[in-house]
Amino acid sequence: MSKSIKIGALALGLSAFASGAAFAGSCPADKVLKTPQKIETVTDDSKLKGEVVETLDPTGWRGMKGLMLRTRRLTIQPGGFVPTHSHADRPAIIYIISGEIIEHNTTCSVPIVHKAGESTAEFGGELQHWWENKGSVTVVLTSSDLVPIEMMNDKMMQMP
Repeated sequence: MSKSIKIGALALGLSAFASGAAFAGSCPADKVLKTPQKIETVTDDSKLKGEVVETLDPTGWRGMKGLMLRTRRLTIQPGGFVPTHSHADRPAIIYIISGEIIEHNTTCSVPIVHKAGESTAEFGGELQHWWENKGSVTVVLTSSDLVPIEMMNDKMMQMP
């Protein structure tokens, strides 16, 4: 299959996937902050496992270059965290496969609960967040993002 057909099929699949999935919990309108708050910096990734499922280089498609489309599977054990990170340089779509996970972020005054079968989009310079598994079962999710190619081998880009 040619690379342009693969990219087109992937775009159609992501579009269908996004339209068919329920969107994850979001910040209640009355809890959205006008000025981002400071949040705890979490660095503990000892109960987090990340693996790259697939990557695709969209160079040449609609003038895109310098980015890699990447999908990872993240597994967060009970009591585990996805460390504090930002999406200023990489938009992402998260899909919760199993379990329930709580997001703490700079733009919402209350934690946000994300459940299996839901998805959420992440992007923006003001958004920094971390996630925690307070439950008794392992959480599994996928994270699909556009990563600057020069950052693909950066340790920080391997996880959250």
